[in-house]
Amino acid sequence: MTEKLYYKDAYMREFDAVVISSEPCRDGYDVVLDRTAFFPNEGGQYSDSGTLGNLKVIEVAEKEGTIHHYTDRPLPVGERVRGVIDFDERYEKMQCHTAEHILSGLIYKTYGLSNVGFHLGADDVTMDISAPLTREELDRIESLANEVVFENVEVCDSFPTEEELRNIEYRSKIDFTDNVRIVKIGEYDSCACCAPHVRRTGEIGFIKILDFAKLRGGIRIHITAGRRAFRYF
Repeated sequence: MTEKLYYKDAYMREFDAVVISSEPCRDGYDVVLDRTAFFPNEGGQYSDSGTLGNLKVIEVAEKEGTIHHYTDRPLPVGERVRGVIDFDERYEKMQCHTAEHILSGLIYKTYGLSNVGFHLGADDVTMDISAPLTREELDRIESLANEVVFENVEVCDSFPTEEELRNIEYRSKIDFTDNVRIVKIGEYDSCACCAPHVRRTGEIGFIKILDFAKLRGGIRIHITAGRRAFRYF
């Protein structure tokens, strides 16, 4: 089990850790540390990148609570190593993922529709909604979402007990009750999520719905936010 430092501080750029194992794998080496700030491929988004010592971290994955860092070369077991996150990349994902929470929460509260799919890639961010919405309805949601940004609402996360969880209303694509992390954005959204988010909605700057299309009885929405939105426009 790897200690997940990104739950303690999503803004952590560097950390020190001890190498637990370093094994050859198909595309290089699989390095396991006692602790890490690298977020893996999880929660609908691709993993962080960066370095471990002088090695490039190509990809990060989680298997049964252990975080695996895939590198081009091995590291000596027992060695203490400095990890450095590509924080510009991480921060853009934090902005976009928090924007998705705001949009999904508002769609649920306004129209009673659920987010049934999410993908945060290097070039595209998509949300799958359970039923169709019109352009006018999406324009309304976009306007409301940006008001949430301008309010600079605090974004909080917690790990409620099973008993506490039974008394919390929250969105979730998967029905589970063990070690659930709840991300709450004021009165606008409460959702089970494992990913890093910004501390306050004002950090997102701007949310834009770019396009949408019908998909399996619902719609797929393409969005952008934060620095990505700045570059786009």
